Formats: sequence, structure tokens, C-alpha cells
Amino acid sequence: MPRVSEDRPRTHSTASSNGDIQVRGPFQAMELRRRDYHVERPLLNQEQLEELGSRSSATGTLQWRTWFRCSHARAQALLLQYFPVLAWLPQYPVRDWLLGDLLSGLSVAIMQLPQGLAYALLAGLPPVFGLYSSFYPVFIYFLFGTSRHISVGTFAVMSVMVGSVTESLAPDEAFLQASNSTVDVAARDAARVQVASTLSVLVGLFQVGLGLVHFGFVVTYLSEPLVRAYTTAASVQVFVSQLKYVFGLHLSSRSGPLSLIYTVLEVCWKLPQTVVGTMVTAVVAGVVLVLVKLLNDKLRRQLPMPLPGELLTLIGATGISYGVGLQHRFGVDVVGKIPAGLVPPVAPSPQLFARLVGNAFAIAVVGFAIAISLGKIFALRHGYRVDSNQELVALGLSNLIGGIFQCFPVSCSMSRSLVQESTGGNTQVAGAISSLFILIIIVKLGELFQDLPKAVLAAAIIVNLKGMLMQFTDIRSLWKANRVDLLIWLVTFVATILLNLDLGLAVAVVFSLLLVVVRTQLPHYSVLGQVPDTDIYRDVAEYSEAREVPGVKVFRSSATMYFANAELYSDTLKQRCGVNVDHLISQKKKLLRKQELKLKRLHKENKLPKQAAASKGTSISINVNTSVTDIESNDVEGSKAKVSAETELEDTAARGQEDAKAPDMSSLKTLGLPQPDFHSLILDLSSLSFVDTVCLKSLKNIFRDFREIDVEVYMAACHSPVVTQLEVGHFFDASITKQHLFASVHDAVIFALQHPRSSPVNPVLVTKL
Repeated sequence: MPRVSEDRPRTHSTASSNGDIQVRGPFQAMELRRRDYHVERPLLNQEQLEELGSRSSATGTLQWRTWFRCSHARAQALLLQYFPVLAWLPQYPVRDWLLGDLLSGLSVAIMQLPQGLAYALLAGLPPVFGLYSSFYPVFIYFLFGTSRHISVGTFAVMSVMVGSVTESLAPDEAFLQASNSTVDVAARDAARVQVASTLSVLVGLFQVGLGLVHFGFVVTYLSEPLVRAYTTAASVQVFVSQLKYVFGLHLSSRSGPLSLIYTVLEVCWKLPQTVVGTMVTAVVAGVVLVLVKLLNDKLRRQLPMPLPGELLTLIGATGISYGVGLQHRFGVDVVGKIPAGLVPPVAPSPQLFARLVGNAFAIAVVGFAIAISLGKIFALRHGYRVDSNQELVALGLSNLIGGIFQCFPVSCSMSRSLVQESTGGNTQVAGAISSLFILIIIVKLGELFQDLPKAVLAAAIIVNLKGMLMQFTDIRSLWKANRVDLLIWLVTFVATILLNLDLGLAVAVVFSLLLVVVRTQLPHYSVLGQVPDTDIYRDVAEYSEAREVPGVKVFRSSATMYFANAELYSDTLKQRCGVNVDHLISQKKKLLRKQELKLKRLHKENKLPKQAAASKGTSISINVNTSVTDIESNDVEGSKAKVSAETELEDTAARGQEDAKAPDMSSLKTLGLPQPDFHSLILDLSSLSFVDTVCLKSLKNIFRDFREIDVEVYMAACHSPVVTQLEVGHFFDASITKQHLFASVHDAVIFALQHPRSSPVNPVLVTKL
């Protein structure tokens, strides 16, 4: 135990002059080199700590006042905050960065072209709208984004989420022609484009609104296992959705729960109807893409930039399709007419807002989560900061303006972002260059891809799913690392597969939040003991050398105490103390009740003599005084008689006083009840991050119950915000003061040893009977 002086308690640790602590006892076998550590200070409760540290209540910063201030500096700061391009573009080092950004932009554009065409099919739209979505949003993000390396544009997960919405609101069955029962493709595509563009506007409104109110922290509720499981499930959805293009099948449009299962069953049922030419085209294109990717991986160090496998495959497949006539001779479905030039802006359809609001919010959150996670990775790698709220605004404006120009919702692509970084990209100038390259293709070269087989685009999508499908290995790693996170992963994956992307995300978020609540309801509770020759206290069940301090019980919870676990905290505390507190209190109350009844009977029996004594009080006083004179004058008979009367009255008064004091003598020892083997209980509250009204009531009940069994309660290691909440909640009163709260557990232990509970019951808590 640390040595404590009688006049001023202090804690001591001795060390040698060369800085090595001289360790004795159980530490002799351990040869540890540590810094000299010597502390000498008085024991501090909360009152003394506040006086010593001059604590003052934290004044709330009225930041809202600055929002309405107008000055040149504030206007400039707001302009640079919402238009980051004005901050970095004037300082752009042309000689150092322009060449790298130029090569990076061309590389990304080469990837963006086939992915834009393919992901438009994934969204259920004509391929040209994928090119539009690869131009407008990218250029808007160049103006408003804060990440220098992410590549904004079409993304598989976002496209499949959009596709589930467009196919549910504009299914093929709604556009069947009465004459020949075929689908009116033009009318269907027009309806789906309107749905997708309106959805993009709504997603943009959500993202801009959340960014302006600084709601960027919403993405923190999407943990990494949840996002990885969700994208893995989405990749499975993408894979299944492309099977109809690989086999050349015509499937029914499905959406909602179990739609993926029904789609797989329908594919299996219609496999005999496979178009052989389409399947061969998809297989050959897939093999070529895989070989090019393997070659890129093998020659990564020798090549200045990766070989554009997707672009080469698209050009080759388009040439072969045009030369051989795959559509007419083998029935291979091709992209079809791609209009040249840009489309005029179109206003969204407000009638669709009510039907799209739920999906729009889910797509907005998922798109932002993917973008900000990638953005932070690159920011940490290259040493700059990404503003999450401005990223929301930038993505929102990209989707909002893009939706007006008939784009579908976008986010950022991991594969393109890695290419943009690895090929020398330094800023979003690379993104602007890629968008200009896509603009040239839209205006002049888009019509050259009219004979491109859709099976080739499907093969490109499936091959690019490799990275997300490899996330299945998370199951093995999470099984070893954290099985709770594995449970989140599995629930998210299964819910997304079975319930579709929108409901699956909602179930995953709710489940992960409920799991957090459950984990706080079941924290680790421990009784602490002192590590020898230190002021450190650890769980006696984990540390074999830790010993409980005789007469003192120290209790700690690993989680904060609030309404969901307050009752469990109290129950576990009473259980770990080894004393049946509730039973002792019940027995004590029974005995006190018996004493109370006995006292009432005695009062009733002595009622008449007391009344008589009270009525003759004056004469008795005179007689007693007279008896002293009689004794002095040797009047023996008179004095004996009067002394006898006086003795009788004194005995009656003494019995009355004993009866009146009986309720105060309520200690367990006096009542003959078993006593706890400790006189002080210390609650280590270092894990408390906040307190609510239920927590306050539970703490007061703990003080009350343990004081009833002659145990004094102390608290230790509260953080300042928690102390403030205790003050605001009127926790401290006459019976519980700041003198019961100590700066550390060690302070509380030493104080408890120096001041064991001497009186059976705290006088403040004596019950008036």
C-alpha cells in the first residue's frame, strides 16, 4: 500500500537515482526498465479538486451568432468553403502536376467509356445515358469537391440500386402492345429515364440538404463491416442482373423482397432458351478481359499505365459485330442507336417524389458512404483533409444538376479512383480532363458503338465485380478477429439478398444500432483489486496478483450506465459484493417494525402515569428540592418517602428515553443481523460518458441501500461533463455531496481506509418513526 502520512495524506513511489524503479515482492522476477515516476499530492475529493484546479462551468459557445455576421473575411471564407476550386486552382503548379493529371484523366476516361455504357444497362436505361452520367456529374464535382483523387461517375452498386427502382416503377409488363404482345421499348425507356432523372434530383436534394446542415456524420452509422457486406450483396445482385444479357434471355421484371431468388429460378428455368451466339460472345469477351487484367498485374512495374482492356475489348467487339453481322446472323442483341450530341435539360416529375423518397434517401446515404470512405483513404495517404459536409454538398450538386440533364445517380468508383491515383493524378483536373474526353465521345464518336453487343458490356461488368466478390474472404478474417462484426456482416448480406437493396440497408442499419444497445446492456462488470506496490486497480478475475483492499469493495462497469442497463448494473453490483443486500434490508425493516410496535405498546402502557406525572410536575420539583432540606435537617422519614418518589419518576423517565432512542439504534450489529465484510463501497465511474435520470435514480438507490446495511458509498474518476450533469440533475444534496466523489479510485480507497464507517447509520438517513 502507498505510504500515507497522518497530517497530510500523500501517495509515494520510490525510484533509484538512475531512473530504474526498485521493484520488490512479486515483481522481483520481472526486469523492467521504466521512467522515474514519483507523485506526491494530497488526497482529493471533487470539492478539493475543483478548488485546487479552479474549475469553472464551461460557457456555451454561441456559434449561431457568427452565422449572421457579415464581413469581407467571412464572405471570402464562405466562398472558399463552398467553392473549393477557387482555393486550389489559382495555386495549381502547372509544370509539376499538369502532365500527370493529363495522363491520369485520359486513363480514367478510357475506363469511364465502357463502364458508363455498361452501368447504364445495369440501371435499366439506354447506354447513352451512362455517357451523360459520366460527363455532367464529374465536371460539377471538379468545381465543388474536396477530394483530389476519387473518380466520380457511374458505379455498379449505385446502378443496380437505380435499376431496382426503374424496373419496379416502369416494368416491361406496363408497356405491352395490344397488337402483338411485345414491349414498346421506346415508351418504356422514356419512362425509366424520367424515373431515373427524377430520382437523381431527389438524391441530390437530400445530399445537399444534409451537407448544408452539417449532417455528414450520418455516415458514421454505417460501419465498415456493414458497408462491405452491403456492397458484396449488391455485387451478387449485379451478377444476377447480368445473366439475362449473358444468355440472351427475356426475363420478367421483378422487385421487392425475394426478387433475386425468383430471378435466379427463372434464369434456371429458361436456360434451354439460351442464345448460343450471345453466350459465346460473353464468354470470349470475359476471357479476354481476364487475360488483360492478369497481364496488367504481371507487368505492373514495367507499364507506365495499365492496358485499357475494356476499351480494347469494346472496340474489337464492335468491329467484329459490324463485320460479321452478329445481330442478324446469330441473334446477338446490340446496343442500338446512340444519338449524337447532348440532350436539353428536363424538369423532374414532382408526381414521382412521394414514390421515390425512401429509395432516394437510401441511395444518397450509400453513395456518400462509398465516396467519403474512399476520399478519406486517399487523403490520409497524401496528407490533405477531406471535408465530409462539403463532400455531401458536392455529390448532391453533381446528382442534382445531373438529374436535370437526364443523368442517373452516381458516386465514385474504386477501380477508376485507383487508376486516377496510380497514373499520376494529383487534383481533380484529371477528372475535368476525363469529362471533356467523354464529351467528345458523346458529341462525335458515340454513334460508332451502335453495333456493340450487350453481352460484351455484361461481361465487362461481371469481370469488374472481382474486387467486391473477393470481400467474401471477410467472413474468415472476421471469424478470427471479431465475431460481433461478423454477425453484422452476415445479417447485412442476407437481408440485402432476400429483401432487396433498400429494405436490406434499413434492416442492416437498425440491426447494427440495436446490437450496440445490446452490447451496452451486457457490459463487463468487475470487482477491482490493487496491483501490489502501485496505485493501479484491475479486475481480480483477470489479474492474479491484484488483491482486494480489506474492508473496501471497488466495482466497475465497462460501459456507461443509462436507462437500458441501470437495473442490471445495480443487480450485478449487489451480486458481486457477496451480500444479499435486499434480504438484509428486508430483515432489518422487520426488526425495526417490531421495535416500533413495542415502543407504541410501552407508550400506551405508560400513558396514564405519564399524564399524572405531567400534571404534578411543579409539586414534584418542589418536593425534590424540599427533600434536600429535609435530609439536611435529619427528617429521615420525610426524606425517604420523597426520595422514593423521585427514584420512581427517574426510572420511568429513563425507560421513556431508552424507548425513544430505540429506532436510532438500527445498525445490523445492534439488531443481531450478519454484517458485510466490508465497510466501504467505491464505484469506479470512469466509463460514464453521460448520465440520464434513470442513472441518477439508480446511483441514489445504491447509496440508500448500502447505507442501510452500514456500508458507506463513494464514487471515483468521474469526467468533468459527467460531474456537470450530476450537478444539473440535482444529484448532490445533504446526504450525497462532492466529498463522496474522488479524483481517482486510489484516493477513494485511502480515504475509506482512514475513515471507516464509525456510526451504525448516517444521522442524515435516520428514519423518523
